[in-house]
Amino acid sequence: MTKDIFEKQKKELTPETGFNLVGIDYFTGEGSQLYLVEYFQMYQDALNAKKERENQDEYFVLYKGAGGEFFSR
Repeated sequence: MTKDIFEKQKKELTPETGFNLVGIDYFTGEGSQLYLVEYFQMYQDALNAKKERENQDEYFVLYKGAGGEFFSR
């Protein structure tokens, strides 16, 4: 997956408020490899949901910062 396509998908899946747990599907076509797992109001809840996953490296949390910048953890 090219970095530009990956970054575009991350922005599309980032909520205006709250936190999205997002997964990576390596077997789908380029441009649709990221998918929404679940939305959370609290960061700690999203982080706990990620920690419960068997392969934590295949999931990350997306959110917007106070200045509107995009973050992922």
